[in-house]
This record gives sequence, C-alpha cells and structure tokens, in this order.
Amino acid sequence: MSQSNDFYWGTSVAAYQIEGAWQEDGKGLSVWDAFSNKKGNTYLNQTANVSCDFYHRYEADLDIMQSLGIRHFRFSIAWSRIMPQGTGHVNQKGIDFYNRLIDSCIKRGIEPWVTLYHWDLPHVLEQKGGWTNRHVVDWFKDYSEICLKHFGDRVKYWMILNEPMVFTGAGYFLGIHAPGKRWLKNFIPAMHHAALCQAEGARIVKHYQPQAQVGTTFSCSYVTPFSNSPRDVQAAQRVDALLNRLYIEPSLGMGYPVKDLPFLNRVEKYFRNGDEKLLPFEYDFIGIQNYTREVAKYSWWMPFVNADLVKAANRGIEPTLMGWEVYPECIYQMLHKFASYPGVKKIFVTENGAAFPDKVESNRVHDTKRTQYLKDHIAQVLRAREEGIRVDGYFVWTFMDNFEWAEGYRPRFGLVHIDFDTQQRIIKDSGYWYRDWISQQTTLLNASLVQTVQK
Repeated sequence: MSQSNDFYWGTSVAAYQIEGAWQEDGKGLSVWDAFSNKKGNTYLNQTANVSCDFYHRYEADLDIMQSLGIRHFRFSIAWSRIMPQGTGHVNQKGIDFYNRLIDSCIKRGIEPWVTLYHWDLPHVLEQKGGWTNRHVVDWFKDYSEICLKHFGDRVKYWMILNEPMVFTGAGYFLGIHAPGKRWLKNFIPAMHHAALCQAEGARIVKHYQPQAQVGTTFSCSYVTPFSNSPRDVQAAQRVDALLNRLYIEPSLGMGYPVKDLPFLNRVEKYFRNGDEKLLPFEYDFIGIQNYTREVAKYSWWMPFVNADLVKAANRGIEPTLMGWEVYPECIYQMLHKFASYPGVKKIFVTENGAAFPDKVESNRVHDTKRTQYLKDHIAQVLRAREEGIRVDGYFVWTFMDNFEWAEGYRPRFGLVHIDFDTQQRIIKDSGYWYRDWISQQTTLLNASLVQTVQK
C-alpha cells in the first residue's frame, strides 16, 4: 500500500441519532422510530424523536464545526426522510433538507462524506421482512439511485453501509437493536442481503459518479484469547471471524468465513445464481470503526460460536460508559489486519471515540479522559501510517452528544456537549484539543509542502 501526503481530520454522525424531526416534512417512520417508541427497548424508554434537533439547528452546528477547524464531516442520509414508503414516492422536502445540508457544508469549506445507510431502514419495509427479504436489494438500489441523482454532483466521498455486522447481528440475531428480531433464521438472510447491498450500492455510485470515491465501513475489534488454552485460542478465532471478517472477505471475493464459522453454510439457502459475482466490489477505500478490543473464552452454552466475551470489568479493568476497555493499540492492530488483505487500497478510520461521564462546570466540560483517549488512539493511527499502512484519515465519533441507540442519552461521545432539555451546545475540552491538533497538523503539512517545493 503506497503512502499519501494527504490526511483528513474529521468527525462522524448518523442521521437517526441527531436529526430529530421524526415526523416532520413528510418523513416516514424508520425501524428505529418504531423500536425506540415501544416501551422496554431503550434505556429509560428514551427516543430520538427530538435528540439534538439537528434538522432545525444544522446551520449553527456547522458554524461550531467550522470554528473547530473540522473540514471533513461524515453524516448519513435517512432513507425514510427521502422515501417515506421505502420505495416509489420521493419526498421533496427530504431532498431539500439534504441539499441545504450539503450546500451549507461546502459553503463553510467542509467536505461532506455521505453514508447511504446508517441503520434506519424505513419501517414499512421492515413490515415486509426488512433485511431478511431478498427484495431489499432492489429497494436499496432504488434508494441509492435517488441519492446519487440528487446529491452526487457535490459529494465526492460515499460510504454504502455503516457497520453491517452490528445492524444485522444486534438487530436480527440478538434482538437488542431495531427491529428486535432474533436467531439465525433472521440473521443469515439479513447478513447475505446486506453484503449484496454493500456491493450493489457501490456500483450505483460509480455508475452515476465515476470519479467519486466509494467505500463502506466495518466495525472491528482486536480479539485476544482469555487464556493460552487451545479452546480459548480457537474461540478467539471464531469471534474474530464473526466480528472482523464476515463482511470484508466476501467484498474481496473470498466468500464468507465458513471454515471458522460452519453455521454460515446455511447461507446457501439464500444464494441465487450469480450472487458469487455480485458480492465483490473494488472499493476505493474502506472505513474501519474501532473502539476497543475483545477478550474471548470458550463457552459451551453460547450457540453456534461457542465463545463468550469477557467484559472489561470482569477482568479488573475500568471500562468506559459503554462497558468497553480502553486499549489504544487495538486500532493499530486492526489497521495492520485490514491493510493485509489484497485488494484494500486505502483505509480511513471513520469512527473512533469514547463515552465517559461528563460534568458541566462554569459552562465548560473538562473531559480529560476523552482527550487522552483521542491522543492515544491517534498516536497509534499515525504509528501505523509511519510504518507504511495507507491510512489517510481519522474521524472522531462523534461531533456532538446524541442518542446512542438502545443506550439512550446516557453515554456521551461528543466533542460538543448537548443539554437535551434546552438544546444548549458547549464545546468540551476535547473539542478544543481537537481544534488545536488539526491546526497543528495543518501547519506542519504546509511547512512540509513548502520544504518540498523549495527542494
């Protein structure tokens, strides 16, 4: 992998988590609207019906982003805001909103990076089976075409799916995320259809905008065995196959990792003629999204994988508010792992961040743990880059506190603090640190370019 002089510093958000306006201007319900508004599905039955109210406050929020020197903004488009019924009718007011958002970014010198799908399937499509229905491939292609026709002229960077392992695993096997379905009968078809959409969406981007950069994003965690026992080592291999290999390998033409996960052979039931050729795509980049490592041990009672994850607290390690270990070297290890795949051209870290308890004091938030987390993880990213890994950007998760899915508003990841009662924004110390870091890197890059020219 060749090196690049350009490095992009940015931040990421997701439509459902920040926009609010859940029933305004013709928007249809998403699976997360339906899921979170049903009691018992989220922390304290909280919803994102209003959340950060980004739909109405995006101009002011982009002003804050601009003031922090952030020039790359990754956001997603809400499918149900564009196509309330999932297919067919296009909601012009939804189109207008994203046109305004994209134009407002560009006006401020902020590059828009668009994710087509960040977990918010239109609810009406879920009522037809959602990701378990083969027709979702056509539904997604139609939606992708609408987005490219309306926004493709101004968006250079496109990501197809956000963390397909998470929305299929948590939503269609564990049932802890929308739509709340469980077991292999739902997970296997959802997995296969998501993998197909991942490639088909990318083809549509290239069809409408051949010069665009297209990628997709993968959640990932470095997996280590709890002990050196053969059973724990093998359990860690299976967990690695599930968490880290399941979606990237078919995208590279390697097929699903059935050797380590024999239960995946059940996917043959959902294969159609030609699927083997539809799964791969030559992406311009991949996005990896890393927060922690996982420690796996053998477990006879965990079906299919026969492995259990040992929580940080049970290993005597102080976790973040998400229960995750802080392990900065993990991101370095994952960059090496994904870069080792033939066919991976370049990598962006499209999410990395941490949730810690934040306290507002005299209109400031002194989030020293988050700042240190970012420093340590960025150092590992740059370490990998110095070793020749083609990693060309880093995006903090996230720009501002938001609705953290089933965890509600309790975990705060943002560089900007949100008071969800008053909608007051306060830039945290981590946000000011990131501003200064970006400024420093820009100065160093400009100095380097001057030296190159002078030579």
